[in-house]
Amino acid sequence: FNHASSGHPGGSISSGRFVASLLYRNLDYDISDPMDRTADLVSYAAGHKALGLYAMWALRNEVVRQSYPAELPDDVLQQLRLEDLLGFRKNPITRTPLYRQFGAKPLDGHPTPETPFIWLSTGPSGVGVASTTGLALTLKDMYREDAPRVHIIEGEGGMTPGRVSEALAAAASSGLDNLYMHVDWNQASIDSDHVTRDGSQPGEYVQWDPREFLLVHGFNVVLVPDGFDFAQVLEGQRQALAIDNGKPTAVVYRTVKGWQYGIEGSKSHGAGHKFYSEAYLESLRPFEERFGLQFPRFEGDKTPETIEQAYYDSLLTIRQAFEENPDLTQRLGGWIIGCKRRHEAQPRQLREGAPNLERLYSERLISPLERPDVCRYEAGSSQTLRGALADCMNHVNHLTGGAVLAAAADLYGSTNIATIGKGFGEGFWHPVRNPDSRLFSAGGITEDALSGICSGIASMGYQIGVGSSYGAFIAPLATISAKTHGIGQQTLRHRAPEEPNHTFVVVCGHAGVKTGEDGPTHAEPQALQVFQENFPGDVMITLTPWDPNELWPLVAEGLLQRPAVLAPFVTRPNEVLVDRAELGLAPPEAAVKGVYKLLEANGTPEATVIYQGSDVAYAFLQGVLPQLRQTGMNLDVYYISSVELFDRLDADERNAIFPASVAQSAMMFTGFTAATTYRWVMSERGREFTHYPWHQGYFLGSGPGEVCLEQAGMHGEAQWEIIRRFVKGRQPAQLRSA
Repeated sequence: FNHASSGHPGGSISSGRFVASLLYRNLDYDISDPMDRTADLVSYAAGHKALGLYAMWALRNEVVRQSYPAELPDDVLQQLRLEDLLGFRKNPITRTPLYRQFGAKPLDGHPTPETPFIWLSTGPSGVGVASTTGLALTLKDMYREDAPRVHIIEGEGGMTPGRVSEALAAAASSGLDNLYMHVDWNQASIDSDHVTRDGSQPGEYVQWDPREFLLVHGFNVVLVPDGFDFAQVLEGQRQALAIDNGKPTAVVYRTVKGWQYGIEGSKSHGAGHKFYSEAYLESLRPFEERFGLQFPRFEGDKTPETIEQAYYDSLLTIRQAFEENPDLTQRLGGWIIGCKRRHEAQPRQLREGAPNLERLYSERLISPLERPDVCRYEAGSSQTLRGALADCMNHVNHLTGGAVLAAAADLYGSTNIATIGKGFGEGFWHPVRNPDSRLFSAGGITEDALSGICSGIASMGYQIGVGSSYGAFIAPLATISAKTHGIGQQTLRHRAPEEPNHTFVVVCGHAGVKTGEDGPTHAEPQALQVFQENFPGDVMITLTPWDPNELWPLVAEGLLQRPAVLAPFVTRPNEVLVDRAELGLAPPEAAVKGVYKLLEANGTPEATVIYQGSDVAYAFLQGVLPQLRQTGMNLDVYYISSVELFDRLDADERNAIFPASVAQSAMMFTGFTAATTYRWVMSERGREFTHYPWHQGYFLGSGPGEVCLEQAGMHGEAQWEIIRRFVKGRQPAQLRSA
C-alpha cells in the first residue's frame, strides 16, 4: 500500500492469518502446477482484499524459492514472485525500469486469473460468492465424492448484497459439501464499524450476525473466537474439514480490521499511512525488531522511478529476513510441500461417465450447416424460439454426456429450460439424491446470483452453465457477472495462452413486444441494448433469431466461436413456420453471418429495409411481403441475427454483405431500442422512418402480442404504410392504434 498509495490494507490484514493457515497447512495442492483442476482452491470473493492475496502468494513463492526451488513452476507466468508485487495496481503498459526488467505482472486492484491458482475474477459485491458457488457445483458434479474443496474468502460486509443470500441458498439446496466459506468478521465496512448485530448491540446495516445468516441458509458453522490465534484458526479449519453431513460449511473468525497496523476499523478499509510517514515506519517496527533488519527510508524526489526503487529495496529486505532465518524458511516450505504430498497421496479422478465438453470442439461434433433432426422444424408447424433453443442445448448435452447445467429463475417450464435436461433425470440436481439431473436449483427467483453461478460453472471449461429468465430482468442483472467473467477469461489467457474462453449462456427469454400479456414491466425492448456491442473483443455474442430454424445454426456457430458469454434473445409465443424457399427468402443457415439479406431485390432495389427481432420480422411476413408480391415493389430486406457474429467476419466479407452505402439509404424496424438501430441506419431520413417499440414516446400497455405490436405502430399493416411512404419519398406518418 505504501508504495502504490492505493489498496485496501484493513481487510487484507485482518484475513491474513486464516488465509496463511489455509495455504500452508489445510489445502491439498501442488505448488508447481497452478493449472491443476483437481487441487483445492481459494477464491477471494472479497476482491478488495487483493493486496493481502498478492502479498500472501508472493511470500509463499519466496519461501519455496529459498527452501525447495525445484518445486516452483519453470514458467514464471505460473509464479507470483516478490518482483511481481512491483506491478500492484499498475497498468500493463507501465514503463518503469524494474517493472520492465523483471517482467512484473500487472496486478489489478481486484483479483483476476492472471494470478496463479486463481480461477475467477472477483470484485463486484457478492458476485464472487455466486461464481465460486458455481465453481464448487461443477467440481462436485464432475468429481462427486472426490470433489476438490473450494474455499471462499469473504467479510461480513460482503455478505450483505442480495445475490449472496441467493447464492448461499443455492449452495445448501444443492448439497455442496465441498464449499467452505471463511468469514472475516471484523465488523467494519467502508462507512460503518457496526455492520451486523453483535450480541445485544444492533447492527447499522443488518440485524443478523454472520453465524445466524449462514445457519439459516443451511450451512454448518464453526466459530473461531480469535482469528489472530493460529492455534484457534487451525483447529477451526480442521473441525470444518472434518464435518461430513452433505452440507456446505462456514468458518467465522472474529477479527479486527487493520489489526496492529496503526489504523483500525472502517478507516483502514481504503486508507493507509501516508507515503513513508512516521506512522508507516512505526508499523514496520515489529518486523524490524524481530529480524534485526531495517527497511529503507525514502529520500529525494518522488518520481515513479525512485518510488519503484524504494519499493524493490523494501521487498529485498523481506527476502533477506528469510535468507537469514533458514530454519523458519525451511519449516514453512516443508508445510507447502506437505500440501503437495497429501494431494499426490490421494489423487482425484473424474467420476465414471463424467461429461466431456472439450469433445464438442476438438472433434467438431457440431456444425451450423449440419442440422440434427431434433432441431429441424417443418413449414406449417407451430414452434417457439425458446423451445428451439432448448432443443439445441439438449442436443449439445447429449453429445457431451451432460456438460450443460441449466437453471431458471423459477421459470423452468415457462422458458423451456427444463427441456435442456431431458433424458438425464427429473427434478433438481443433487450430488447424492439426484446426481444425473442437469437442472440445478438457483435458490428461487434469483436472476442475479443465477448468472454468477452459471459463470462459475463455466470457469474451468468442464461444463456450460445456462441461466434463463425474462430478458427484461436477466440482461441487466447478469451484466455484472458477464463483465466479471469476461475479465476472468481474458486475464487467464495472459497466464495460460492455450486456454480458450469458457462459455456461459444467458438466455434472455420472453423477449420482445409480444410478451405483451405481462405488460411494460416484462415486455422489455431495452434488454438487447444492455449486451449488444457493450463488451470488448471476444467476450460477448448476442443472438436475435426470428425463425426457430435459425436457432441451430446460430447456437452452433455461437458455441464454436467460444465467447465468454453467449446471450440468445428468444420469444415466448408460438409462431407458424413458413416455407422460406417458397417465399423467396434466404435459408435459415444464412443467419450464421450475423447480418444477411432475407429478401433480395430483383435488380436495383427501390429501397432497403432492415429488421431485427422476431416480432417485427413476422409482422413483415404477414403484412408486408404479400403487398410486395401484389404491387411489385422491389426491396432489399436485411435481417440482423447477431451483431457480434457479423463483427467477427473479416472486413471484406462484412462490406460484401452490408456495404456502407446501405446504411446511408436504409430504414429499420426493430423490436428493441432506438440505440440498436443507429449503426445500421445512418441517414437523417432513414432514422425518421425507423420504428421501434418506444417510437411514440411511451411504454406499451398489456394485451395480446399482436395488439401490443399494433400499439407500437409496427404491425403488418402499419409497416406496409411506413415502407410505402419511404419508397414514395413522402414524410413519415405517426400511426397510432385507436
